[in-house]
Amino acid sequence: MGGQVGSDGGVMDRNGDPDLATRVFVDHRRLLFTVAYEMLGSAADAEDVVQETWLRWTDVELDTVRDHRAYLVRIATRQALNRMRTLSRRKESYVGSWLPEPLLTAPDVADDAELADSVSMAMLLVLETLAPVERAVFVLREVFDVPYEEIADAVEKTPAAVRQIAHRARAHVAARRPRGTTSAAQSRAALDAFQRAVETGELQGLFDILAPDVVVLADGGGIRKAVPRPVVGLDKVVRLLAGGLVKAGSALSAEAAQVNGAPALLLWQEDDLHSVVTLRIDEDLVTGIYFVRNPEKLLRMQQQHAVGR
Repeated sequence: MGGQVGSDGGVMDRNGDPDLATRVFVDHRRLLFTVAYEMLGSAADAEDVVQETWLRWTDVELDTVRDHRAYLVRIATRQALNRMRTLSRRKESYVGSWLPEPLLTAPDVADDAELADSVSMAMLLVLETLAPVERAVFVLREVFDVPYEEIADAVEKTPAAVRQIAHRARAHVAARRPRGTTSAAQSRAALDAFQRAVETGELQGLFDILAPDVVVLADGGGIRKAVPRPVVGLDKVVRLLAGGLVKAGSALSAEAAQVNGAPALLLWQEDDLHSVVTLRIDEDLVTGIYFVRNPEKLLRMQQQHAVGR
């Protein structure tokens, strides 16, 4: 017998507690959203996964569940893996570069350095290079420290297979993640240089901190104008930014924000959010500049998202 709806509209478990299922779910909702978001790179899809997890949770006989957290994570992981297939098809037909959907996050996310790193735009782009099950295993093990046996249940593999997948995914990510740690102060200084370039046209301070192999990715989704392919190399990036920032002139204003657990810039054109700008920094130089311009990916930038472990 599954959960039943009580007279107050809450979910009643078989022991007659009208609030237990809801309380347990609410206690873990932030975790479930973060797991799904790190697997999908899409807040909209992550929210759908959380809703699907809730619907399945209401049918569970709670007195048969030994570990509520593990059970919920297993449901969310399976739903996210299912959704990855749909998302993969969407990406195949996507116009231009695809970037993860940015999240406006609370400042305290930065207090958990490992969590902040795991939701950063740079890390999410690295995770995009993993196969779906590899990504699920890496996120569950490396970010949320889920035991191998529980991960095996979630991805329907043996614990031995999961250990091998985790080892392979860990090596893959280590080879591609940013080199060294970047402090919030370093990120803020780099973004300050970018903000000065936007507001004053003074570009040299920005160009001085760009790496020789710097890459610009811009995601307009075919809705807003953006460079259709990655722009690679210092000379090309300098020409792109110089032309773009000079052309924009005083039409843009820049606002500092906390996005995906790190300092970022919101570029505004009057009351319209023009772009979200985040950076990848390796060994004190900017190696990646990411512009999210697709308005469908900017819809949730009006409110903070709660991420957590």
